[in-house]
Amino acid sequence: MRIVFAGTPDFAVPCLRAAAQRGEVVAVYTQPDRPAGRGRELTPSPVKREALARGIPVLQPENFRTTVSKDALRALKPDLMIVVAYGLILPQSVLDIPAYGCWNVHASLLPRWRGAAPIQRAIEAGDAESGVCLMQMEKGLDTGPVLLSQSLAVGEDTGGALHDRLAALGAQVLADGLGLLRAGIRPVPRPQPERGVTYAHKLDKAQARLDWSRPATELANRVRAFNPWPMAEGTVAGERVRVHAATALALIHGATPGTLLLASREGIDIACGKGALRIRTLQRDGGKPVSAADYLNGRADLRTA
Repeated sequence: MRIVFAGTPDFAVPCLRAAAQRGEVVAVYTQPDRPAGRGRELTPSPVKREALARGIPVLQPENFRTTVSKDALRALKPDLMIVVAYGLILPQSVLDIPAYGCWNVHASLLPRWRGAAPIQRAIEAGDAESGVCLMQMEKGLDTGPVLLSQSLAVGEDTGGALHDRLAALGAQVLADGLGLLRAGIRPVPRPQPERGVTYAHKLDKAQARLDWSRPATELANRVRAFNPWPMAEGTVAGERVRVHAATALALIHGATPGTLLLASREGIDIACGKGALRIRTLQRDGGKPVSAADYLNGRADLRTA
């Protein structure tokens, strides 16, 4: 087969490795290099670095709206295009170019969590299960029929931990699909049900602000979901801190939300609209993440136990 791969971030790298195992990837598409770091130097995407290390040609069009960009893809004569977190919308005229169309690896159990941030939204919502779908792409946003899928339990994963587990699972599901196609078996497309559709909207740093009037379970989920980015933050005894790890306590209290209830080596308990949030790891401005015990060494005035 002649495979064209399109992807950009770290999540897509395991899938690129799976697709490239037999030397069938003839080109890789990724977003243009972007400024990054303190020096704002142009930096290649993780997918571009992986492709170059493998000696695979890399193309970086701004979009696929021009005839030139479509002709370049058509000249590659792809049998299949694999798209994983590419970051660009592909028009129908592009989806129609490969002989077998375009496959997408999506980090949710569709139709739940279509859109940009399915991993974090699943954790934020308290989902017990997540997974990966291999989808036949169509014009709509993650609306195409599902070819293969696998699920896993979310547990106490942070956004970063679940990201890594789903990236590995996505590569496995993609490898299964490619194995079938190489054997002359096209995976059977299963239309997504109309019930159960939810959208995983893009993460916003403003959403990371913890509202103590909300239930503690909701805030604990948000802390996990937004680690490592954009990282939850809140005010603790008048100081703004980033919260890296926290646990919800089913505590009955009459305190105003945001009130410090208890500060000990086990954690810093903050009153919420329902229950309390025990902060176990936090970070001051300009500092490093530390345990609650270490934080209290610098703020002994807060210690209550």
